[in-house]
Amino acid sequence: MGKYTMIFNEIDKDKLLIVGGKGLNLGELSRIEGLNAPSGFCVTTNAYKKIIKNNEMLNILMEELVTLNANEIERVSKISKEIRNIIEASDIPNDMEEEIKGAIFMSGYDYAYAVRSSATAEDLPTASFAGQQDTFLNIIGIDSVLYHIKKCWASLFTERAVVYRIQNGFDHRKVYLSVVVQQMVFPKVSGIMFTSDPVTSNRKVISIDAGYGLGEALVSGLVNPDIYKVRDGKIVHKKISSKKTIVNAAKEGGTVEREVVTDIQNMQTLTDGQILQLESIGRKIESYFGHPQDIEWCMRDDEFFIVQSRPITTLYPTPENDGKNRVYSSMGHLQMMTEDIKPLGISFCKMLSFWFGENLTEAGGRLFIDGTYDLKSPAARKILIKSVGNADILMKEALLNIINQKEFVKSMPRGKTSINVGTGALKWIVHAFKLYLKNDISIVEERISFNDELINDMEQKIKKVSGNELFEFILNDIKELKGILTGPKNMGVMVLAGMAPYWINKNMEKWLGVKNTADTLVKSVLNNVTTEMGLELMDLADAIRQYPKVIEYLHDAKDETFFTDIEKLEGGNVAAKAFKEYLEKYGMRCAGEIDITKKRWNEKPTALIPTVISNINNFETNSSSAKIEQGMHEAKKMEQELLSGLEKLQGGMKKVKKTKKMIRLLRNVAGFREYPKYSFIKRFWIYKTALMKEADNLVKKGIISDREDVYYLYFEEFKEAVRTNHIDYSLIEKRKEEYKVFEKLTPPRVMTSEGEVIKGKYNSGNIPKGALVGIPVSAGTVEGRARVILKMEDANIEEGDILVTSYTDPSWTALFVSVKGMVTEVGGLMTHGAVVTREYGLPGVVGVENATKLIKDGQMIRVNGTEGYVVIL
Repeated sequence: MGKYTMIFNEIDKDKLLIVGGKGLNLGELSRIEGLNAPSGFCVTTNAYKKIIKNNEMLNILMEELVTLNANEIERVSKISKEIRNIIEASDIPNDMEEEIKGAIFMSGYDYAYAVRSSATAEDLPTASFAGQQDTFLNIIGIDSVLYHIKKCWASLFTERAVVYRIQNGFDHRKVYLSVVVQQMVFPKVSGIMFTSDPVTSNRKVISIDAGYGLGEALVSGLVNPDIYKVRDGKIVHKKISSKKTIVNAAKEGGTVEREVVTDIQNMQTLTDGQILQLESIGRKIESYFGHPQDIEWCMRDDEFFIVQSRPITTLYPTPENDGKNRVYSSMGHLQMMTEDIKPLGISFCKMLSFWFGENLTEAGGRLFIDGTYDLKSPAARKILIKSVGNADILMKEALLNIINQKEFVKSMPRGKTSINVGTGALKWIVHAFKLYLKNDISIVEERISFNDELINDMEQKIKKVSGNELFEFILNDIKELKGILTGPKNMGVMVLAGMAPYWINKNMEKWLGVKNTADTLVKSVLNNVTTEMGLELMDLADAIRQYPKVIEYLHDAKDETFFTDIEKLEGGNVAAKAFKEYLEKYGMRCAGEIDITKKRWNEKPTALIPTVISNINNFETNSSSAKIEQGMHEAKKMEQELLSGLEKLQGGMKKVKKTKKMIRLLRNVAGFREYPKYSFIKRFWIYKTALMKEADNLVKKGIISDREDVYYLYFEEFKEAVRTNHIDYSLIEKRKEEYKVFEKLTPPRVMTSEGEVIKGKYNSGNIPKGALVGIPVSAGTVEGRARVILKMEDANIEEGDILVTSYTDPSWTALFVSVKGMVTEVGGLMTHGAVVTREYGLPGVVGVENATKLIKDGQMIRVNGTEGYVVIL
């Protein structure tokens, strides 16, 4: 090992910062017994650092580059080019040049070489950076190798590499470059092998791309490769392409494109035996690295050579399992929160999951329902698919696709189903029938009052406990909470809240030919805590709209000093009082609220400011009352129209009587649909307040460095840390690093234990060509400007905008009063956003895949909430 170079077989796992990701992997490949990997060496990062260290102009440009964002393309391009020019014009010091020449002689003076960049943030399990820096093939002669080493250093600052680092949060000044110099192999055939199917993510299937000559033809897209898929020693798929172009080495160096001889253009590039041999090599490499690999290979004289292997970074992790065929459904898609959930949050989700607790598992910082046993049981399967379909139709369709894979289902194990309501469901129905006969608004008011009293009582009791006693108290309280929320009195109301709109919609369409009438009949119902939350934020805006100094402050408000700052201003006491009253009732809510670790509005009141300002700008005083009155008027008008139409039918009076009773029932019970979640989120805040006092104690004792470190502990780990006053802090640090990766992942709706992502499709029916298809959840058609918003606190809504976002939960309801339509990527008929759009009378379409990418902020769109599609105008 020299100061500036390292031969491949000298490189071990500790040399990442010296040889970069590509160089590190080549060092590891050279250690795998029985594997052909061309020899070579790395020019270490020490050489790169020396080249850039004392170059004043280079460092000035680097400092400027750090300040830019990915949207400042022109500036990024200009500065990047200047940096490249400086590096390429620099001289390689004598001692460095001599050492590189020595490594070339040791590797083989007469060989041609591939010269590749290898960055310290490249080819890692968390970020591939593939193709960001340059590769030069068939480099002949020492001088040419030295020149192309400088070209590689400079390629760290290609525009694409710089933008990629900005987007992935890497500091340009802290990413260093090594250069790989590897003997060239001049193959007959070459290609790429993925040890996990890149299309389906199935870990059991290897996918091989193959073409003639050097692999550049495939990488650059000059030819369509043959594609072979292999599973457990059997070729399960072949696609033989027409390969008209080949890239070969040029005699004088570099490469040249040629036309493939006609006779072999459509021939299978590899024999079946060679395909299976390559599969065996791939599994050996994967086993060595312990992670699915993206492998570059080539074949010369019927012998395979491996020229590179890197981790596949795009795969979503699979849950730990027993090796049997299993099916997992995303809990996040059902709960309208697909972001990562911290370990403490996962613990509470599992404890509060009413039916799926035992069969909840985690992967990639998200929770998944192991629905294997339910899908295996014909009875439980129907319940699971029906309930999932109400929340996310694409998940339902994906599960139906799994069921059609007969062999897979046949091999799934049997066990205790998640949904085993048994006699519990009978009690719900009995109680629902009693409430149906009563049909009075007091049904809901009594349940809300009872639950509120329990919460208030719990809040007083929890203040008296601490330490281990606190954790036991929370466990017992959650057990009691689950019993109440899933008890017959609560669930009886929920049964009616689902049954009434179903009956009305079904029969009004059957008798009168009118669709989705319940969407209008449910407007401005009483006791809906979620819609009330949005309307009361309009009242908050009314309280402060007459104080310009307060409004001016809101644009630059800080959470830490929010109330002390605001109280100093003219009208500040009135504004502070209004905010405090609102937070007293709703401050436990926030975006992604099923994760107890998310900052609540009580902790981050500034999250409400964009909506408050929007309400001030877009609405007159007392607009909330006007909205309520308008909704009630529209509901009453719809009722009268339906009853008038029914009177004219045969047996009309009987239909009128039944429908009138159902409409009354609907308006009596519909509001309760949102209360159960509100009640346990309210408890979350009380739990969190108590638990964070324990976290503060751990900080005071020096056991953790920050109170939010406890978010990376599971409930039992947190409890044990409090009991023993000890925690292995490296565990917290490890999980923080993992979650930096998790937060960038997109969870699949459905996947198998093999990692295969199962997708569903909509039945497009009479959808216009080019429209984006989703699920109709709130009737009506509206046109307006799309406002694409990913975080509620970034909202800049103007009256008449249409909200386009990835998902909504109850915290987003405050925005709904300002918009005239909604489009989401996730959701179903009975999810919170759908319920609220119906009650506010907003046309809504949910489950529109990639809506926030396909629809650009500011575009004019048409939302058809009756048929379920969006048209970009």
